[in-house]
Amino acid sequence: MSGDTEPAVIGIDHVQLAIPAGGEDDARSFFVGLLGFHEVPKPPLLAARGGCWFRAGATEVHCGVEEPFQAARKAHPALRVEGYVALCRRLEAAGLPVTPNDEIPGVARCHTADPFGNRIELIDAGG
Repeated sequence: MSGDTEPAVIGIDHVQLAIPAGGEDDARSFFVGLLGFHEVPKPPLLAARGGCWFRAGATEVHCGVEEPFQAARKAHPALRVEGYVALCRRLEAAGLPVTPNDEIPGVARCHTADPFGNRIELIDAGG
């Protein structure tokens, strides 16, 4: 701990998304196979609970088993993406929804869903 330092949030360590029991392989296919994350090992005590963790650059997504499972259809992570157009095409080719959204002027972004129906926002890092 940093003693008497004035408290300040300095970033997000990770975002956790719920997945159903047994959904780890589908999560890997989506986050590694389509979005380009790589899997990182969970600590042994946490690994016993199921789920999986992914990292791309400084961004981590943790997929945790939740029963009963319910997809997050409104709450979501927003991921900044290089190669935004190519990624959108890749997701569409995989049969996933890609819904463009122009409600924020000057920001190219869309929404998709992971294999479980959790909402994921993609934002073009190039503008």
